[in-house]
Amino acid sequence: MLKKVWFQLHWLFGITAGLVLAVVGLTGALLSFEDEIVSLLNRGNIVPPPAAVRLAPDALAARVAGPGKRIAFIMLPADIDRPARIAFAGPGGKRGETLYLNPYSGERMATPTGADAMKLIRELHRFLLAGPTGKSIVGASTLALLFLCLSGLYLRWPRLMRQWRSWLAFKPALKGRAFLWNLHATAGTWVLVCYLLSALTGLFWSYDWYRDAVNSLAGVSRDRAGDGPPRGERGDRRASPRFDLQARWPAIAAEVGSYQSMILRLPNKPGQPLQVSYQRAGAAHERAFDVLKFDPASGALLSRENYADKPAGAQLVASVLPLHTGAYFGLPGRLILMLSSLAMPLFAITGWMLYLDRRRKKKQVAAAARLAGTPAATTGDAILVCHASQSGQATELAWQTAASLQAAGRTVCVEALGRLPPDAIGRYRDVLFIVSTFGDGEAPDSARAFRKQMALPAALDGVRFALLALGDRQYDDFCAFGRQLQDWLIRSGASARFAPIEVDAGDPAALAQWQAALASHYGAGPVAEAEPAATDWRIVSRQHLNPGSLGGATYHLELAPPADQRPHWTSGDLVEVTPRHAQEVVDAWLAAAGLDAGLTVAVEGESRPLGEYLADVVLPDPASVKDRPLAGWLSGLTPLRPREYSITSLPEDGHVHLLVRQVQTTTGAGTGSGWLTRHAPLGGKVSVRVRRNAGFHLPSTERPLILIGNGTGLASLLGHLRARARQGQGRNWLIFGERNADRDFYYRDELEHWREQGLLERLDAVFSRDPSPGRYVQDVLRTTADTLREWLDAGAAVYVCGSLKGMAPAVDTALRELVGEQALDEMMAEGRYCRDVY
Repeated sequence: MLKKVWFQLHWLFGITAGLVLAVVGLTGALLSFEDEIVSLLNRGNIVPPPAAVRLAPDALAARVAGPGKRIAFIMLPADIDRPARIAFAGPGGKRGETLYLNPYSGERMATPTGADAMKLIRELHRFLLAGPTGKSIVGASTLALLFLCLSGLYLRWPRLMRQWRSWLAFKPALKGRAFLWNLHATAGTWVLVCYLLSALTGLFWSYDWYRDAVNSLAGVSRDRAGDGPPRGERGDRRASPRFDLQARWPAIAAEVGSYQSMILRLPNKPGQPLQVSYQRAGAAHERAFDVLKFDPASGALLSRENYADKPAGAQLVASVLPLHTGAYFGLPGRLILMLSSLAMPLFAITGWMLYLDRRRKKKQVAAAARLAGTPAATTGDAILVCHASQSGQATELAWQTAASLQAAGRTVCVEALGRLPPDAIGRYRDVLFIVSTFGDGEAPDSARAFRKQMALPAALDGVRFALLALGDRQYDDFCAFGRQLQDWLIRSGASARFAPIEVDAGDPAALAQWQAALASHYGAGPVAEAEPAATDWRIVSRQHLNPGSLGGATYHLELAPPADQRPHWTSGDLVEVTPRHAQEVVDAWLAAAGLDAGLTVAVEGESRPLGEYLADVVLPDPASVKDRPLAGWLSGLTPLRPREYSITSLPEDGHVHLLVRQVQTTTGAGTGSGWLTRHAPLGGKVSVRVRRNAGFHLPSTERPLILIGNGTGLASLLGHLRARARQGQGRNWLIFGERNADRDFYYRDELEHWREQGLLERLDAVFSRDPSPGRYVQDVLRTTADTLREWLDAGAAVYVCGSLKGMAPAVDTALRELVGEQALDEMMAEGRYCRDVY
């Protein structure tokens, strides 16, 4: 919560003070080398004669003396080719005329080129050309800069100090918001000390209370704090009394001795001393002045204060301007402060771009929320479409169904079943349920809390429902959750519009039946395909990752889309790969069935060789078809079902990358994994369809991530890590389990690199078959329980990917022990506990 408040204040001060700070930064960069710029523009105006000596101040004063003219100060610069300056006191205490003189001849000179421009830039830097009001705005913006530095440091503080190098790493390969964030945050880290120095010293001229506080801490009285000359031309505000400089100069010169630059302040009022501030050769910086004060009447020396003899506090106060410009640290310091000042607009620009992007995304989320449903108070004749999905298919079908109903003019609300209290369903007359069954008869994770509430009936009298249940007959409890939901609805008083429709592994015939029922009972139009059909991709790379492993062979594959396609996906999404039987499998089956592979057969109006056709279907027992006519059984064969695989790559990579373990059966390699890892020729075609898996997408808000997986479950987690790395988000914790570290530590170099770069804050890899006592991922959770709770308290989301039997239930059990049943169910409902298990 505290971090969120700091973040809100950071962007608030950033977008309000950013423009002012950009102007102050650019002007400050120019002023850093003001003297050099003016000298460059006036090169050759003053050419020192051979062995010439600059005129003393009394001689220069004599050149400009005249009736009614009272000199306020005389300045002799350190550079031998720069003019001397004499300023007169004007009427009413205002600054009068300033003259420029050749320091060798005393001749009057024109105002140096660029001097007036620099004066304007200085006024813009300090006052925004708006007088006292501008000064107040600059002061407030300087305070904002101080807060931005401290809040930025807090927001970016690394969880582990060994990751400090990642603070300084620019990542030009990032795109979009991630690139802007990395540029903003990393550049801010580089200039942080410079901006703190600029802000802390700049406030010295903005606020009297701040200057008094600095002087008090430094042990300097306010009258002494003003020793030394002001930067620029600040004239006298009171009339100067008569003072005979020519008569007093010999005594002054004797006390001063040799000097490099000098400024004389003549008395402003009777009794005020003459002040001489001068620098010796090799002075520490431009404000390291020795100060002498003389009695104007007698010429006697009243006091001497050498810079080198001042206490440390007084030296610090005298050095505020050199610290502000960087001159205190010599030429390198001036260059560094100038560059940091030039970078100030970068933060204003990137900060605004990040802010506008954030606003745009908030509007998109709000728009999506409006599309998701109508508030309960306005339900009326609206149809509620509820979905519960583990892999995203039910959600996809729910939105397709809603679109078909809306096309028919019906008002539709779409809502996740897990987000609805049971009684809320009773506000609608018509409700459509599209739900999947997960694993062995379980409800999807997002609907677990709803499933528990189904123990008691709800008040649903008058509600009419339709149910589409998704399942897989490979599991014993086919469509179990859909059937449980149907029973609960009837017990709660609802009535079915038509008989529930059960879908086995995405059976097109069952989905067509659902579409026909929607058209008949609700007038819905055709259900549009949300995603493109499968197309032929090519296998461009196949690498065996774990030769000699105790487990199954695991492969890294890269699939290239057709040249005319640019498919898009998000980390967490899947590909559906439709396999084919290997040629030797088909040949063996044909031999057992006593059939000829070259026999041409016609199925659904298409003629193909029998062997080619059989490669695409589920093969029956050859004994069951031997000696039977082809027409009696061929058309009834079921096509091979697509296999789903998690994508490890990002669209920017150009190819889909997969991590596939070759499953072994009693007859050899499994059909799907064997096709990809062994039988499909390298460079050959495979049927591929990219499918959304919205239930396993990254959180919509930036938060820590705990990724837990085993074996090839690393695939989807790796995709998330790659996406987070592109975005510069390093608060990631990966817990990964396999058999042997030396064989089965997939993508180890990449993971270690992310850890070194601060993009993977914690990596716990455990290997169950290593000689040391084996551990599993659920053991890591128990041994790091306190750390786990800290991450969850910080809002972390947990993603689990891997085997349904063994790992997934063991991790779920461990989390429930450590976090609590209710807390974990709440995390599921919030989308902070996501599982993609198989």
